[in-house]
Amino acid sequence: MERPQMRRLLAALLLWTTAAHAQDRAGTFDYYVLALSWSPSWCAREGDARGSPQCDADADFGWVLHGLWPQYERGWPQNCPSAVTPPSRGQTAAMADIMGTSGLAWYQWNKHGVCSGLDSAAYYRLARDAFERITRPAVLRDLDRQVTLPASLIEEAFLRDNPDLSADGLTVTCAGGHIQEVRICLTRDLAPRDCAPDTRRDCTMQSAIFEPIR
Repeated sequence: MERPQMRRLLAALLLWTTAAHAQDRAGTFDYYVLALSWSPSWCAREGDARGSPQCDADADFGWVLHGLWPQYERGWPQNCPSAVTPPSRGQTAAMADIMGTSGLAWYQWNKHGVCSGLDSAAYYRLARDAFERITRPAVLRDLDRQVTLPASLIEEAFLRDNPDLSADGLTVTCAGGHIQEVRICLTRDLAPRDCAPDTRRDCTMQSAIFEPIR
């Protein structure tokens, strides 16, 4: 590509991303993604090295709430300007039972919660409600050793135990060779819905590591 064309392309991309960011306003979005992270995988990849209490031997975490993320039909808002009072330490600590740590609750509020248009208490209530509406397959907690499996088996387990979900309404992701997350698309009222194309990015590995609960 010639340099003038390259410069025009880069300028157009910069303009598009700047405009998209400028449009991020609290409460202006189309749907939510509920992200459930398999805690043993995160601990094996990152958490142990950080010394996270989420990875303590007696923590007993399986699927934890990574976040409830406002989404556009294309792309997503983040770090929206907001005059809402940040959550208190007590509020973030109260989310650690489903999020693993209070630090994650704080981080998710600042990046995603501020875009919900809710105050922090209402956002955390909504996130907990969304988490509790999804049945996390008990069979996955019964594994007593590390296994390798296709991500499709995780999807099938969630679909079996949550008949209101559809294959187009959730996606399973991988990272570092491990099963990472299940991401479930929900309306603003927390009803299941199909994911937009940019959210439907399933793990493409033929098999991935699935760590047992500690």
